Amino acid sequence: MEHTESFQKITSLKKYLMDSIVGQEAMVERLLIALLADGHLLVEGAPGLAKTKAIKKMSQVIEGDDQRIQFTPDLLPSDITGSDIYRPETSDFKFQVGPIFHNLILADEINRAPAKVQSALLEAMAEKQVTVGGRTYPLPELFIVMATQNPIEQEGTYPLPEAQLDRFLMYVRIDQPDAISERKILKIVRKEFQKDEIAYTQKILQSDIFQARKEIANVYLSDALEEYIVQIVMATRHPEFYDSSLKKYISFGASPRGTIALDRCSRALAWLSGRDFVLPSDVQNILFDVLRHRVILTFEAEAEGVTPEIFLKTIMEKVPTP
Repeated sequence: MEHTESFQKITSLKKYLMDSIVGQEAMVERLLIALLADGHLLVEGAPGLAKTKAIKKMSQVIEGDDQRIQFTPDLLPSDITGSDIYRPETSDFKFQVGPIFHNLILADEINRAPAKVQSALLEAMAEKQVTVGGRTYPLPELFIVMATQNPIEQEGTYPLPEAQLDRFLMYVRIDQPDAISERKILKIVRKEFQKDEIAYTQKILQSDIFQARKEIANVYLSDALEEYIVQIVMATRHPEFYDSSLKKYISFGASPRGTIALDRCSRALAWLSGRDFVLPSDVQNILFDVLRHRVILTFEAEAEGVTPEIFLKTIMEKVPTP
């Protein structure tokens, strides 16, 4: 693939983030894929795994602004979208924009707020607009939500409903870093404490990101691979076509959003890898993060210890690879 200016800039950004956030290479790569595929990211991991730092670091070097929204049980939908404020001097209402009107949104601990607050993000994430008081307000063209949730403390949390989960391009689960990465983290933190952070001088313009998206849309996906993506999604809905024993585990399979997301993410991953064509390994690499939140398993599956990952791994083994 010809290395365009936008590719070189995004590659440079990836290296900077990988150097700044050690031990979470998968999360950094998925964050970049979400940015390039024009989607949103849900990250689940224990506290202290650099979830917040990742989007902050990225926002520092991308043209635009960022906003952190701390989700709490007493949050209101208007605290996110904004609201109409009455002005006595003119006897009319003026819309006061909320924190959602930024380019990069960190929805921290999204499952700490009730469903009515979570649903305030539905229209914003799906249509890049907000409707308040009968009026619709467009969001920035570059708009990405990275939401986080903590898997450890479940008391006082509100699980995300299926409709909300489906709006996320990917659902990434991250683990603790290994011992080698832990030592690298110590060295980076010492440098930052001494005000000697890793420097990044090349600003990523929004036009660079939009150009990268155009290039990704032109990444070649063969008919055979396109059919492979469709068959994987179909297998999540009707697994009995491949193995009759799997039917009892699935309540609902992935929606068409899953098919679209698998296509976009596979192309973005191939482009990030320096290729202008998609390989079966690209689809398989991204499959779990794209589909794990889009399959709803039965109580029987839960009782038998069958997780979405186990179910999807079985599907991947059953559907023939082109």
